[in-house]
Amino acid sequence: MKLPSDLRLDGLVKRWSEEVSVGPVDLTVEQGEIVALLGPSGSGKTTILRLLAGFETPGAGRITVAGDDVTYLPAARRRFGMVFQHYALFPHLDAGENVAFGLHGMPRPAADQRVEQALARVDLAGFERRKVQELSGGQQQRVALARALAPEPRVLLLDEPLSNLDPALRERTRRELRALIKRVGITTLFVTHEQEEAFDLGDRIALLHRGRLEQVGAPEELYQRPVSLFAATFVGRANVFRGAAAAAFGGKPGEVIVARPEAMRFGRTGFPGVVVERRYTGAAAFFQVEGDGSERFEVQADPDAANVGDRVQVEAARVLRFPAA
Repeated sequence: MKLPSDLRLDGLVKRWSEEVSVGPVDLTVEQGEIVALLGPSGSGKTTILRLLAGFETPGAGRITVAGDDVTYLPAARRRFGMVFQHYALFPHLDAGENVAFGLHGMPRPAADQRVEQALARVDLAGFERRKVQELSGGQQQRVALARALAPEPRVLLLDEPLSNLDPALRERTRRELRALIKRVGITTLFVTHEQEEAFDLGDRIALLHRGRLEQVGAPEELYQRPVSLFAATFVGRANVFRGAAAAAFGGKPGEVIVARPEAMRFGRTGFPGVVVERRYTGAAAFFQVEGDGSERFEVQADPDAANVGDRVQVEAARVLRFPAA
């Protein structure tokens, strides 16, 4: 069974008014690739997911899967698997019945076999008769994923896949979910507003801002080589310097300087300030420094590098430069 198919969005647009719109969006998700749609609330992530799923109709553009135009096909005919944010499981049905829900019209013996295969694929073999209420949050998510995979879709869509889980479970579940998707080999696009989730799950990240794609690339590319001030400040921790503070870190007139906390260090020369807060995280600490011009910024350093109240000089080993707005 060959599941993966490439997914293409060409000039996709959804417009509600002259002031409110999403797109045009051009994006390709390669066969077997996992792409994260990352962005703040209102950036258009969910709209794009709904356009792909067939729940919304675009005003312009095309959606193709393996070359097949599905732009105006009804949702049921697209062969897209969807896992909703709250899983949308039926509490009165057991796990097997939930998975079988999307297999209407299939003969019972074939459907039972498909359910068994789908649950085994998500490491829930033998869970067919388990009640939904008896399952943990992570297991419920995998039942929802099995239900999405049972009809053998060409593309998998995930809406905030980990938002329902306790924070303590998210890191482990992210890794399990990525390994599972890669094992199945299905082309996947998921929506998230959390950078850590996008970095852990995605092969690439499509960063959205005000309805447009701001940058698309591997996590390392977005973090180390952001194309705009928005990308630099939304992805990762960032200190932003303007005016005299920017000049102190090598900025030219009209430039905004961005420095990551880990790129900053205490030295014998540099930008002067006072440590006003120290946050210990184990292997390192984050120091809030107030510059002499009242600018506040963060330095990541060894826990014993400084104490609250110390006067310090701060240097930046690497900075990012952007034109001032």
